[in-house]
Amino acid sequence: MLSVSMLSSYEYCKRKLFLNYVLGIREPFKKSTSLGTIRHETYDGINKIEEELIRSIKSFIPKEDLLDVYRARYREILANVIRSNKKPLEELGLNLGEVFKQVWPLILEESETRVKSLFKFIQMHKIYGDELWNKLIPKIKSELRIESKELNLKGIIDQLEVYPSGIVPIELKTGSMPREGVWPGHKVQIAAYALLAEQHFDKEIKECFVHYLDQRERRHIPMNPFLRDEIKERIENVEILLNSRNIPEKVMNQNKCVSCGVKEQCYNEKLLEKQLKNLC
Repeated sequence: MLSVSMLSSYEYCKRKLFLNYVLGIREPFKKSTSLGTIRHETYDGINKIEEELIRSIKSFIPKEDLLDVYRARYREILANVIRSNKKPLEELGLNLGEVFKQVWPLILEESETRVKSLFKFIQMHKIYGDELWNKLIPKIKSELRIESKELNLKGIIDQLEVYPSGIVPIELKTGSMPREGVWPGHKVQIAAYALLAEQHFDKEIKECFVHYLDQRERRHIPMNPFLRDEIKERIENVEILLNSRNIPEKVMNQNKCVSCGVKEQCYNEKLLEKQLKNLC
């Protein structure tokens, strides 16, 4: 079964996808990837305690006091995530304290955003505890594993916002974002998750978002028949590539090669020919 990440990798560089999954040449772990993992795991932890936090609000709490509660819990989650990743971080030469300093401003802003929305909801409805949680909109689910035999696809959706009227998938991304819209691979990825979510929940999904964490901005992607067909065609293309024994050409955009972790092997044609013969 294909993973959603394979579809976005196909968009970025078919040759690299072939090297990774057909020839078994994998990219070493990088610092940027490691920091992205810290952010993702922290957001997952944040989402998992959301229900507990909200149900614990039994009466009116001033906004600043509520923010203090959120800050403390989020700080604890981030610290635990960094500690659990201590070994790979140190192997990359990353100082744990510096990692905290890099990631914390983003997590702090998330706490402020959530408290602002929650406090407004409380003021409007004057409800607390279990009733507050039951009526709060939207609910947030995270790290949801979904697979579909029909699509021959599987993946882990970063976030889902659940409304009475429907579900909105959200992909969390670190790093740069384009001036407009989203990067092509990110569009493919979140749209594929939307198709998986549609089958899983048996509900039509009309829109999804890519949330660029470093820029603190969400980019909207409407789902339509053309995008759905594009994802299904991409699945077929990846299946063909993975069953092929023809190494794709190098990408035209050489900027993609600059920081690629398999560049050395990719440019070694003799090595690739040898690897390919070993498959036969």
